[in-house]
Amino acid sequence: MARYLRCKGASSVASWLKINSSRKSWLLRWKPVSGSTETDLSQWLNEKPFNSKYPRAFLAGRQSHGRGQYGRSWHSPQGGVWLSAAIPFTCPKESTGLFGLAVAVALSNRLLNSSVPVQIKWPNDLLVYNRKLAGFLPRVIIKGRHLKFARIGIGLNVFNRVPKGAISLSEILCQGNCRIDLWSAEVLMALENAIMLLENQEQLCQMAESLLWSDQVTDPSTGEIWKIDGFNLNGSLRVIKGSRTKDFYRWE
Repeated sequence: MARYLRCKGASSVASWLKINSSRKSWLLRWKPVSGSTETDLSQWLNEKPFNSKYPRAFLAGRQSHGRGQYGRSWHSPQGGVWLSAAIPFTCPKESTGLFGLAVAVALSNRLLNSSVPVQIKWPNDLLVYNRKLAGFLPRVIIKGRHLKFARIGIGLNVFNRVPKGAISLSEILCQGNCRIDLWSAEVLMALENAIMLLENQEQLCQMAESLLWSDQVTDPSTGEIWKIDGFNLNGSLRVIKGSRTKDFYRWE
């Protein structure tokens, strides 16, 4: 069951977590307008250091300065799920790249359960009908040789207006299934499921491969197109081009 602190909008999210039989004691904060939920979460963690017993998430009705891949501005108007979360994470240091992969698979599974035909565009996006439905930026907090916890910022289009090349759930599902509190809880449940997926890394990689949107990927540094050959157990993407092979790691 979730607990919530100073968060008018988080109470309904907590209720949906309870309905979904959440196994975690989430600490939630919400405000109607945030410059960036990542910044708000960082301030919260500075005020109160992370306790592994209580994952936490900062949610906003909208963001004015959301950040996406490559530092781009993330379109975050009213009507979407915009949150940043910190969650306990234990994994070999060399396999930390698997966290983002686990989140992609877990959130895809929650969407597929609602008949949303989602696919993974590696490394940071979920697509439906070749249009962007959700994006996420994961990172793992390491101090010295020890993994402390994982952080992730997630945006999911629910019934908000979207830019060209994007799509919202309201274009796919009936209106009654497009509630912000419901899908906020679904995202948090996906984060819980992601941690469980990490228990079987080989199966996780196989699941991710089956959900891939394309069998090719473009190297952002060179513009070269490589054929995807699968995922390594450290979370990197294995690619081939003629006789050449290489591994891609997540990029922001």
